[in-house]
Amino acid sequence: MVESILAEIEAGIRISDTDFLTLASRADLLQLGFLANSIRKRKHPENTVTYIIDRNINYTDICISACKFCAFYKTPNSQEGYLLSKDELKHKIDETLELGGTQILLQGGLHPDLKLDYYEDLVSFIKSCGIAVHGFSPPEIHHFSIISGLSTANVLERLVAAGLDSVPGGGAEILTDRVRNLVAPKKCSASQWLKVMEEAHNLGLSTTATMMFGHIETIEERLEHLRRLRELQDKTGGFTAFIPWPFQPDNTMLYNEGSIGKTGGYEYLRMLALSRIYLDNFDNIQASWVTQGPKIAQLSLVFGANDFGSTMIEENVVAAAGVSFTLSEKEICRLVSDAGFTPKQRLMDYHLVG
Repeated sequence: MVESILAEIEAGIRISDTDFLTLASRADLLQLGFLANSIRKRKHPENTVTYIIDRNINYTDICISACKFCAFYKTPNSQEGYLLSKDELKHKIDETLELGGTQILLQGGLHPDLKLDYYEDLVSFIKSCGIAVHGFSPPEIHHFSIISGLSTANVLERLVAAGLDSVPGGGAEILTDRVRNLVAPKKCSASQWLKVMEEAHNLGLSTTATMMFGHIETIEERLEHLRRLRELQDKTGGFTAFIPWPFQPDNTMLYNEGSIGKTGGYEYLRMLALSRIYLDNFDNIQASWVTQGPKIAQLSLVFGANDFGSTMIEENVVAAAGVSFTLSEKEICRLVSDAGFTPKQRLMDYHLVG
């Protein structure tokens, strides 16, 4: 049965949900890697691997969501929480520009006291510094809707007017409400996450999509996540890339409640390959060197990934869970070249720089 599915994939036929589950349970790692790599080559015959120079700025760690998988947030009454000043923001942006950065990845906690005009001013200020704003994941947009009394579409329209360029795919976790109700019950639902993304696409904003796997979800729930993304992409075509990354358990409530361990390179590469095979309408799949390290990230390039992601001048959320891989632009280019590919700097929409 696996062989017939492999033949269909090689012929460019979209696989079904049943096919996905069959491959997940029966195909070995090398079979999945071969298939994912063949699809990657079909979509990207030029043998390049892209990357972006940007900085992940978390404007606040104060958050009312209290997700069980997060080691980064602080409660509103915590004495340790922060909210970045404009001077701090300007310093970070100037450093990013000096390193050839083209955008700020702007995300933060669901702060209970900040109003929508704060976020509009934040976007306008960053844009005035001469850099693109890839900002505010769907849970943040949904939170802004609640605090403002506006629809999520109206919130997006106001942020676009302030200068928002694109929307990151954070906060997706697993797009099934069983999982979300257990690990992040105060965060937006799966349908609300998808609704925000559809509205963003309808406004002409490009977005990314993510999946955090390897915690309490089943393989069927991973499939549901991928299916809902594939269906929305069929409808809007607004996702530029998919980024799967494994749950990082250290220092999290979810880890303390049970025996969840880290997802290793083997399971990561299987899920990466399955994502490339199933998401036939996503052109770009991003490697997660931030969670897996440089060597597994190199292997990712022959398991379906065609993008090395960001230089991550700054990263706080994963680092709070005890993972602290860092790579410069020079190191990324060397790793990509050593793996047999040509590195190319890109923008968020995957247009090349220069």
